[in-house]
Amino acid sequence: MIAQLLVGTNNAHKAGEIAAMLRGVAVRVVIPRELGVEEEVVEDGETFRANALLKARFFSSRTALPSLADDSGLEVDALGGRPGVYSSRYAPSDAERIARLLEEMREVPEDRRTARFVCAAALVVPPRDTVSPATATESREILEIGTCEGRIARAPRGRNGFGYDPVFLLPEIGRTMAEISPEEKNARSHRSRAIQAMRPHLLRLFASR
Repeated sequence: MIAQLLVGTNNAHKAGEIAAMLRGVAVRVVIPRELGVEEEVVEDGETFRANALLKARFFSSRTALPSLADDSGLEVDALGGRPGVYSSRYAPSDAERIARLLEEMREVPEDRRTARFVCAAALVVPPRDTVSPATATESREILEIGTCEGRIARAPRGRNGFGYDPVFLLPEIGRTMAEISPEEKNARSHRSRAIQAMRPHLLRLFASR
């Protein structure tokens, strides 16, 4: 029977992105709701790393499965790094979050509109899980970080993606994250870079089963 990896989100869009990034790893991705876990994690950490670990530890403890969770957000240099860990709580909806961001950036010139998406990915393997002696210590809690540099556009563009994607401009191609295909996004995004950094750990973990 193929091993299971719990991805610590009930957001089907995000879970699908992560599952696509993990192609080639001999594992079946499941989400909390599939296992009857409906509880929400209180994300009260002060950093992306802290929140990713909170979620991975929570879901691993609830399911006894290796659990992969991420916390990500947008850091805008002209706003002192805001919205940061509060990216998803900056306003009630994606449209309102974008509207607030653009209003705060209205007077900021082009050369100061630099920003980045940041993703912290955490893997937690429960204590009772069996791993090989060679990877037992390494595989208990692992953190990887991915970033994607860009600029804040003057107005939303594109229909793909979610969150701040329509105003996150990729200067090297002149398009926003919402104007590129899912495949292009998975090759460039902060989440993709964090998950790709996590792949070797997952390959070793699941090869040991």
